[in-house]
Amino acid sequence: MPEVVVLRWGHRPRRDARLTTHVALTARALGATGIILSDVEDEKIKETTEKVTKNWGGPFFLEMGTSWKKAVKDWKAKGGIVVHLTAYGENIQTSNVMQRIKSSGKNILVIVGSQKVPREFFQETVSDFNVAVGNQPHSECASLAVFLDRLFEGKELEKSFDDAKVRIIPQKRGKKIVNF
Repeated sequence: MPEVVVLRWGHRPRRDARLTTHVALTARALGATGIILSDVEDEKIKETTEKVTKNWGGPFFLEMGTSWKKAVKDWKAKGGIVVHLTAYGENIQTSNVMQRIKSSGKNILVIVGSQKVPREFFQETVSDFNVAVGNQPHSECASLAVFLDRLFEGKELEKSFDDAKVRIIPQKRGKKIVNF
């Protein structure tokens, strides 16, 4: 399986904290190995992400403050591809974009924005693929969840996390949590 890292662009600390936290938690839970919060630092998101990873297991990393241009350049220099999740891209359901991404066999940097992204993101110099989960406005967190589920074909839902101190035991009714 490829390594997948999420690049969160355009985070506004006072406005986007909750949704960016959900993007990080979704990335971790659904198979990404880390998230880069580009161009900004937000200690609250760092604290929450580290706490969840410490209690629920990892590995998962959070990098902050790196410019998005540097993150993309470094990723591509290491041979990875960049997937930009956007409502304007190739439809994940009606095109063969997922097949092409998977057949590349390369590690994937997934860009998700929190506000209108620069036009550059759509160009080949930045994104190897522009992927739409539907072609309607919706949450970037939803796009990321659907993309990762399609990429990993549901296998990420069976993932076991290393060093977990807390684990949910699935059952038909009620809640069962085990602490280690």
